Amino acid sequence: QVQLVESGGGPVQAGDSLRLSCVASGRTFSDYAMGWFRQAPGKEREFVAAVSWSALVTSYADSVKDRFTISRDDAKNTVYLQMNSLNSEDTAVYFCAANCLGAGGSWSSPSFYNCWGQGTQVTVSI
Repeated sequence: QVQLVESGGGPVQAGDSLRLSCVASGRTFSDYAMGWFRQAPGKEREFVAAVSWSALVTSYADSVKDRFTISRDDAKNTVYLQMNSLNSEDTAVYFCAANCLGAGGSWSSPSFYNCWGQGTQVTVSI
């Protein structure tokens, strides 16, 4: 199994930047696609961004495109989410996820991912 631990969240003001990190352990990190999701209070978990196992392909939700960047460092078993120009609608718990069992389907769907971190809170104030 894969263990995922997120960090880097916290309170920020609108317009600020944050970089989230997710460190993986337990299996070969470079073998699987990784994603970031978020969940705001009272809302469903939503896709934010994903990166392929090769790091050659990335995908973003329309709401974060051109503001957020996902990347991975296989040498460090870490995936990052650089978040710029944050606004209040970005307030949520952010979860890291791994396609650690090779499930098929759309990588923007939570069901594509079998391994999840515990989440890190991002709070953006106006």
